[in-house]
Amino acid sequence: MTYATLSAPCQAVYEIKKSEFLAFAHPIDSREQLMFHVEQLRATYPDARHVCYGYIIGNPNNTTSAGFDDDGEPSGTAGRPILNVLQHKAIGNVLVVVVRYFGGIKLGAGGLTRAYATATQLVVDEMTLTTFVPKSLIKVATNFAHEAQLRYLVGQVGGEIVSADYGQNVIMSVQLDSEKVAVFGGSLGVFGEVLTD
Repeated sequence: MTYATLSAPCQAVYEIKKSEFLAFAHPIDSREQLMFHVEQLRATYPDARHVCYGYIIGNPNNTTSAGFDDDGEPSGTAGRPILNVLQHKAIGNVLVVVVRYFGGIKLGAGGLTRAYATATQLVVDEMTLTTFVPKSLIKVATNFAHEAQLRYLVGQVGGEIVSADYGQNVIMSVQLDSEKVAVFGGSLGVFGEVLTD
């Protein structure tokens, strides 16, 4: 399943009633990257009142790893609105951090929720999105006589031969779109077979 993902970091600013919401978006694919960016922003803005975030690692339509942090804001008023915007826009492998500077005028729970959602939407509007296509790495065995035909079939499905080991037979490591693995395996016929570990 393909989905949209962020191609490069970006940022936006939203101001309301003297409070400033600095929104930062980063492409991520692990919790380690998520925490690195959050800690980096905490260090860059040590005087900020709150550093809240929402993230999705992987497919936004089938989120096994998504979450948020309100960082001291009233429960559900900061991280949840950030995550909701990302889910609504179906963006995966992304982190949005909103750094808040309090301007002295309370916004109330509804105002906070709208402010965090608006800041997130502004940074989403700045994003350059690209299509993420999950890849699979498979091993395929063939004999020397069929190697050229196998290379042709790999090219037909837009795959890439990562390596080839020559022994009694030819064993190729092939990377291709995950959704094309079954079609590729079915097209091999007498030219080779997909090896299972």
